[in-house]
Amino acid sequence: MTARPIGSATVAFGLVSVPIKLYSAAEPKAKLSFNWLHKDCGSRLKQQYVCKKDGQLVEKEDMVKGYEFAKEQYVLFTGDELKALEEKATESIEIAEEIAEFVPADQVERFYLSKIYYLGPDKGGERAYRLLGKAMQETGLSALARYAARGKQYLVLVRPLEDGLVMEQLHYADELRAFSEVPLGEGEVKPEELQLAVQIIKQAASESFEPQKYGDDVRKRMMEQIEGKIAGEEITAAPVEEPQTQIIDLMDALKASLAKSGPGTEERKPAQRSSRAPAKKAKRKKAGGRG
Repeated sequence: MTARPIGSATVAFGLVSVPIKLYSAAEPKAKLSFNWLHKDCGSRLKQQYVCKKDGQLVEKEDMVKGYEFAKEQYVLFTGDELKALEEKATESIEIAEEIAEFVPADQVERFYLSKIYYLGPDKGGERAYRLLGKAMQETGLSALARYAARGKQYLVLVRPLEDGLVMEQLHYADELRAFSEVPLGEGEVKPEELQLAVQIIKQAASESFEPQKYGDDVRKRMMEQIEGKIAGEEITAAPVEEPQTQIIDLMDALKASLAKSGPGTEERKPAQRSSRAPAKKAKRKKAGGRG
């Protein structure tokens, strides 16, 4: 199925302008939502706003927005003033020396990543689009740029992917906490423990990331239970397993982990990977036959 664009813009580098279309890189599953209902009649409830000071119900036409500049002190804004504050959408992804630059993509740490969009050429921009992608592939560089949309200005990274381009929306540096704020405590890493830990990791290692092997099992289980509830079945909590005896000693825990994996794990792994997908399919068919 051909993807549908969610917007259009222009990638500008030097004196070259590339008309592009933006596409969502992912389609997250809608979050399962439950509505508040009136217990007596089952009707859906409506959200209302109540004044904190006098307890009166406030209708939408009597509501204004304000910015709290000091505790319990606000400056009020009209709708026009709020629009004037917003960044004007330029529909342009500016790669210019005064505001942006080309950098190695691996120099941008992963925790800066916020969202990803695919970029495709708009009508008439195919040659310039492919030229920019090829040039970035040749140089091994990606473009940092600014992009204004939805009343905000975003820092983005445009980089080549396969035969095209993607745009990664980044967090600004002042939006991220420093890792140094995380308390790590004190702990000594002993050489023999490190050796066992490395062995455990190598036993579970794969040569490549295969995202298709993973799915949202919780969402699947919830949907099955909801469908059962619609059909008149009762939802009961799954039995909770008794907690196993904890191994306090770290060395004992590492040895137990290796014992659980068993000998010859590395030799068996290719066979497990190749047979995993058919096994799952057979299990779903068996589970799907209700009644």
